[in-house]
Amino acid sequence: MTASSSLAPDLVAAYLGRLGLAELAGSPPSASSLARIHQRHVERIPWETLWIHEGRSWGLDPAASAARIAATGRGGYCFHLNGALAALLSALGYSVSLHVGGVHGPEGPSVEWLTNHLVLGVAGLPSDACPDGLWYVDVGLGDAMHDPVPWVAGPVSQPPLALTLAPVAADGVGDWHLVHDPAGDFTGMSFVAAPTGMDAFADRHAWLSTAPESGFVKYLCVQRRTTSTTEGVRGLVHKVVSSSGTAISIVEDRADWFALLADDFGVAPAGTAADHTAMWTRVATAHQAWVNSDDYVPPG
Repeated sequence: MTASSSLAPDLVAAYLGRLGLAELAGSPPSASSLARIHQRHVERIPWETLWIHEGRSWGLDPAASAARIAATGRGGYCFHLNGALAALLSALGYSVSLHVGGVHGPEGPSVEWLTNHLVLGVAGLPSDACPDGLWYVDVGLGDAMHDPVPWVAGPVSQPPLALTLAPVAADGVGDWHLVHDPAGDFTGMSFVAAPTGMDAFADRHAWLSTAPESGFVKYLCVQRRTTSTTEGVRGLVHKVVSSSGTAISIVEDRADWFALLADDFGVAPAGTAADHTAMWTRVATAHQAWVNSDDYVPPG
């Protein structure tokens, strides 16, 4: 299924404005412009679950996600980020498709976890690097992709990370598999070649954003990419991956924690001072519960 867009011209302009790419309005689709949009998206629009810990419920409608991204300085997780990007690219004339994906840990890919991630494909943009013009596009993995890559098997060098994209054997899960760098926050992601629609993700989105067992409900998380680093906050743990290695610290001071979200990720929690206190208490309590649990492994 090819993604369609109902984004009004003023919303497209506002979205491009947040990316700092206003000059692309009205420009024909190109591989170079796709790369610029992807890069700015992961650099300026954070992967974040603050909204869950604010007690908010964000739906899956790509136009609503695009409006929120353009107007409020907020981001979202994969369904919001890739959904909004698909709508923007479609409005700009790109041929975009949606695909079911499944992020997994060291246990390996699982059919059960397919639909926990939304993947994008963009077709019709041949270049020297991608002769057939089909690109794998993903601004919704948090600490992984900085650039779109040709949808072909091979290594994916995105410093400071080294990933691999490969087809899946006939008896495997999905059709393609992205292996993350060992420094990343997940092990890999399988996805399906056949296109789908946003409704395929509705049940999983409801579970991920509301179920007490969901890691997104247990732990607040914010991530972003730059040209040379990945950076994230999970609970009170701050992690930066660069060419020099991985630096991890625990941010135990409330003021420092909120300043980190604002200064490094451009995210300011909504609500009143009392709401912020409630969020801090929740995050700090979850962190301490993790430290006290049998699952605790000191970061670093």
